Amino acid sequence: MATENRKAPRDYMEMAIKAMKDSVHEKRTDKSNPYVGAVLVFPDGTTDTACRGEFRNGDHAEYTLLDKKHRTKVLTGCWLFATLEPCAPGSRNAPKIPCSERIVNARIAEVWFGIEDPDPKVDHGGIQHMIDKGIKVHQFDRDLHKIIEETNKDFLDGAFKRKKEAIEAKLNIQNKLNQQASNTDLKSLSNDALQKFLTESGSKLKVGSEKLTNELLQMELIEHDQKTGKIIPTGNAILLFGEKPRLKFPQASVKAKVVYGDGLTDVQSFDDALVLIPDQVESWIKKVIPESFDRSKFQRGKVPAFPFEVIDEAIINAIIHRDYSIDGAKVQLEITPDKIIVRSPGKPVPPITIDDLQNFKATSISRNKTLALVFNLMGYMEETGVGMETYREMREKYNLPLPVITYVEPNLIITFPRTSDAVRSLDSTEVLSHLNDEELAGLDWIKLQSETTSKAYAAHFDYSDKKAQRQLATLKANGFISLSGRGRGVIYHYLNRDEE
Repeated sequence: MATENRKAPRDYMEMAIKAMKDSVHEKRTDKSNPYVGAVLVFPDGTTDTACRGEFRNGDHAEYTLLDKKHRTKVLTGCWLFATLEPCAPGSRNAPKIPCSERIVNARIAEVWFGIEDPDPKVDHGGIQHMIDKGIKVHQFDRDLHKIIEETNKDFLDGAFKRKKEAIEAKLNIQNKLNQQASNTDLKSLSNDALQKFLTESGSKLKVGSEKLTNELLQMELIEHDQKTGKIIPTGNAILLFGEKPRLKFPQASVKAKVVYGDGLTDVQSFDDALVLIPDQVESWIKKVIPESFDRSKFQRGKVPAFPFEVIDEAIINAIIHRDYSIDGAKVQLEITPDKIIVRSPGKPVPPITIDDLQNFKATSISRNKTLALVFNLMGYMEETGVGMETYREMREKYNLPLPVITYVEPNLIITFPRTSDAVRSLDSTEVLSHLNDEELAGLDWIKLQSETTSKAYAAHFDYSDKKAQRQLATLKANGFISLSGRGRGVIYHYLNRDEE
């Protein structure tokens, strides 16, 4: 595509700032909205602009420009200018698509942004996402930053406050862990746990060696005591490798319980160093799960064998991402004849919300980055994942319902139903009782897609058009989906009942 008709980038920066000033003020009490202007530049030099709230209160400028004004056009090779960093993946509740993802999907070639968005939900994430996807990203000329900042003073003040609060919350947790680990030394660490870390991470270092000490110092797992100069473990080191971590952290434990089909129960406690617990839990669940089916209610062939790797991942995520500052709260695993429940202390890590988790749209942000690094090095988890993809695959890969994610103080709860009846039993409104097994599977699929058409629904399940329309009508009548458009252009949208 020819680009010689495009002007210098500076011209479009100034055009975006002019559009920014037309943004519509939003009457909201939780925070001030930003003023944002955006410019789309086609290879032939033609342009179009948009501002925040131009067509509808709260609509992002980039969304208005790409989706509302030019949805049907080929935007490959276009330039885009926005006065504020486009919002990042994970910053918006499904089915809303973050602007950085829209820009990538539109095949925009280059992006210029005015200033970074300091809000912890974005905070360079939109920029990084575009760079990772191969888009060339530039910033506006420095002298224009001040104009944007002055126009957005109230928004930026609030965003920096939220960022400061998020940082302080993380520091407070770390300081508390280090205080709890006081009066310990390197002898408080388990040689078995350290050797497990070295073996699983493929390290050639030896326990007790100077090189290992230096590596642990670099990882901030040990530090020099400011008063004595001696090397002491941090709170994270005691959690990960402690000989008896519960002496300092009573909450550092996984409590497991199984309820067998005959009503008998078994309880197990895993209290060792965190790096030793995953293998211990895995051995235990492989022993108890096959015996936990209730044969009086379920026929053997109708209950899929539950995949051990899913529970492993849920437990590892709970160990890594839980809030260790909550005294006395432990990770809990409960296995019953019809469901498996994992409870992890602590609210979702900001900017992740419970809605993000319930819609399996959460990005990877760890409350405990050092713990995540160690488990990643050991091959127990991908540092970039929080299990969302595994959970999304439950229907297709394992023929099991999607997990149900809730928060009940102080625990984030992930429930894995083992049958359709278990799904219905988890619904306090009893609306799910109106759906048969096929409709429950259809609802799960639409939830993952966010929206669909009757044709796509029929094709996915290999249904006739009539059957697909009948099931979609049932889902709509029970308040699970809504529709927009007419005739063949009807689109069915998933409704998150937990948001209502």
